[in-house]
Amino acid sequence: MDSRYVIRDASELAGLYGPALERSLRKQIDHLDDYCRAFIAASPFVIIGTQNETAADASPRGDVPGFVKVADDHTLLIPDRRGNNRLDTLQNLVRHPLVGLLFVIPGVHETFRVNGEAVLSRDPAITGLFVVQDKAPRTVIVVKVKEAYIHCSRALVRADLWNPAKFAPRHAVPTMGTVLAAHTHGFVEAEAFDEEARKRVPLTLY
Repeated sequence: MDSRYVIRDASELAGLYGPALERSLRKQIDHLDDYCRAFIAASPFVIIGTQNETAADASPRGDVPGFVKVADDHTLLIPDRRGNNRLDTLQNLVRHPLVGLLFVIPGVHETFRVNGEAVLSRDPAITGLFVVQDKAPRTVIVVKVKEAYIHCSRALVRADLWNPAKFAPRHAVPTMGTVLAAHTHGFVEAEAFDEEARKRVPLTLY
């Protein structure tokens, strides 16, 4: 990459793109109104963006639609369901509370963004709100909302994301076992992992 073309300041960036549309600036609010609540209630999937001292991270969270609860106009509650215990997102939030959320609804091209600050709670009164199959999450991410706004459809329209005809055939994408076997230098055996995961994952969602 030619370093002469690297953009290093905000004024150069603004000159390259021009001003934002007035409606794009006006759409941002600092709370969750009925429209925000409706979008979040319909979403079964959110991507959580966090950061640490050396890197940024994005992690998916999914469950039944509305699994992220609106506690009040300025607060969201996100249960931390079972995972691999790497705890990347949670460790980041303990150190740096800034968080960005992207809510996705299958079949809908628009997404919804929420930015704010988060803490982790193990308060039984909060974790108890998310009991499934008699199991409560160990922690809940409590987000204080600072910015909320709908995001336009262009990215998902370009991707044609919801078109079944564009779904990748399973054989065209390496399985998780295949990737793990390569990246762990054989510590994981690909076929054994994939077979075990097919049985284990549906039984260990909560």
